[in-house]
Amino acid sequence: MASMFGTSVRVSLFGQSHSDALGVCVEGLPAGFCLDQQALAAFMARRAPGQGTWSTPRKEADIPHFVSGLNPDGYTCGAPLCALIKNTNTRSADYDTLRRIPRPGHADFPAQQKWLGFQDVAGGGHFSGRLTAALCVAGGIALQMLTQVDITIAAHLSEVAGIADDSFAAYTNDASSLQTLSNQMQALHDGRTFPVLNDEVSAHMQQAIAQARRTHDSVGGIIECVATGLPAGVGGPLFDGIESAIARIVFGIGGVKGLEFGRGFAASSMRGSEHNDAYRMDQKTVIPTTNNAGGNLGGLTTGAPVLFRMAIKPTSSIGLEQDSVDMKQKTNAQLNVVGRHDPCIAPRAVPVAEAIMALALLDQLISYPAQQTYDTFAKTIATQKQSNL
Repeated sequence: MASMFGTSVRVSLFGQSHSDALGVCVEGLPAGFCLDQQALAAFMARRAPGQGTWSTPRKEADIPHFVSGLNPDGYTCGAPLCALIKNTNTRSADYDTLRRIPRPGHADFPAQQKWLGFQDVAGGGHFSGRLTAALCVAGGIALQMLTQVDITIAAHLSEVAGIADDSFAAYTNDASSLQTLSNQMQALHDGRTFPVLNDEVSAHMQQAIAQARRTHDSVGGIIECVATGLPAGVGGPLFDGIESAIARIVFGIGGVKGLEFGRGFAASSMRGSEHNDAYRMDQKTVIPTTNNAGGNLGGLTTGAPVLFRMAIKPTSSIGLEQDSVDMKQKTNAQLNVVGRHDPCIAPRAVPVAEAIMALALLDQLISYPAQQTYDTFAKTIATQKQSNL
């Protein structure tokens, strides 16, 4: 179904932007894992609205309430894990006009054609980016599980309004580059308010977003996400590989309009001799010397960092008058969108990228295990469970 993804770790999202609550159900999580709810809350806060001038003024705590899947001591118990997030700060009246006049850039018009007016319009309904809060509950848990086998994930704003941040040092697979990459990831994990690597760039990006807000317009951006610690051989061929698993989740996010791995579209202008990642021996391990492929070939990990970038469009809800139609009167119309909206949704989508990477990799580790890593993962969970009995 459209609101579900995953093979062994199956995730289902439910709810609407202005419904009483939204939530997530996750099946297939290993039992015996102790969830750090404080760490999960900190991760959720990075995506939550109302956190800065670049964000919507709508404020939501986004604290998940677990109704199943955890035992009284806070460990996963093998049952489907279900969490609810209450919507507490809605203004549905702001969206009454949209039942007749669809917003350019939103799903209002095609949803009207499919569901004949029975869809929930307020806040975008089930199409809303608000659903990424529920996705981040599942992704935050997956991130914690992956750290048990030394898999680390981080993301940053690679670009906003054409202003570029530094790139992850993930394209040269040597000790020096990997140490630089580790330092970059740690800096992001240390709690930067605005998720960039270069502090000078941060100020310019925020100025561009503020300018868009002042002119009642919006800007887009690009998010770069990387995962380290994966061995070679995780994934599967054709439609069940690493890229396919990530892409399926990425394009479930309404604001995403593009996705690339490694060198991505730039590879089309390179020669094979430039793009191919040569191999060498590192003690008794085969490793690629470069990482133009983004850590995967044929749907399988190569042992190099897995890296993707996703392009986020400018926020569709803007304060400028736009051309639309009155679907009831069958006439052309003008629309001034009201309500509370992000002038740039990319900053709040950074933890969403991390959640996507974590869920795709966790599912792949369990679905198509590189046996040594999977055994380590299973033993870690079992050992943790036994030590706490």
